[in-house]
Amino acid sequence: MPLRTRAAYLLASATVAAVLSLSAGGCSNIGSRETTGSVVDSHIAPVSQEEWRRSLDTLAARYRDNPNDAGAAIAYARALRATDQRVQAAAVLEQASIRNPNNMPLLGAYGRALADVGKYQQALGTLERAHTPDNPDWRILNVQGAVLDQLGRHAEAQRHYSTALKIVPDEPTVLSNLGLSYLLTKDLKNAEVTLQRAVAQPNASPKVRQNLALVVGLRGRFDEAEKIARADLPETEAAANVNYLRQMLAQQRDWKKIGRAYGPAPDAGS
Repeated sequence: MPLRTRAAYLLASATVAAVLSLSAGGCSNIGSRETTGSVVDSHIAPVSQEEWRRSLDTLAARYRDNPNDAGAAIAYARALRATDQRVQAAAVLEQASIRNPNNMPLLGAYGRALADVGKYQQALGTLERAHTPDNPDWRILNVQGAVLDQLGRHAEAQRHYSTALKIVPDEPTVLSNLGLSYLLTKDLKNAEVTLQRAVAQPNASPKVRQNLALVVGLRGRFDEAEKIARADLPETEAAANVNYLRQMLAQQRDWKKIGRAYGPAPDAGS
């Protein structure tokens, strides 16, 4: 799987994300951005891509029965995203947002979907409407930071992450994104310190450790980086991660190429 595809596949997020991601045969976790974000129906929470596929028909029917239902649209779009149908997910949320222009969870989901398909400026405008300055949502701030990083606006991105951390101190998905943002500005020292802090959290995902491995390797500590890259994975996937890490480190002078690897991660925790 290409570096850019794998890195974007992941944030958090949950966008809006927790960060996101499947760690499947031969695909590396290194470079995954985490996002977290829009709230969806909590009782619909498949955990594997196959489970999401099985849920698609049910969620599609629920959406078709009541296209004005924002929750149905969010849940259906989430399943579409989880099965790599990101353009379709954005289309569903676009129509839902027209019908529900003031629904903030829906706008958050739509903003992330726009980022998933590379419409970063439109995503920023939508995400700004998904929460308010007097009641900020750290998940939205996190994905806004990821989008700003994608646009090369790293100082602004870091301010968004810092604001999110005032709401949820030591949240590993935000710390991971902040660490990657430092990496993109070649501030490897702060990148490592931040990712070490993220890894120290009990709810840190394996993706955070893989991001730390990349930064440690870029700082020249290759043996330590490979040890981190192997952690928490079966041997086959660990070997693939180490091989991927070596490819990344071979490109360490090509910062533009490394930078392109970090897009808002569409799935993590979504």
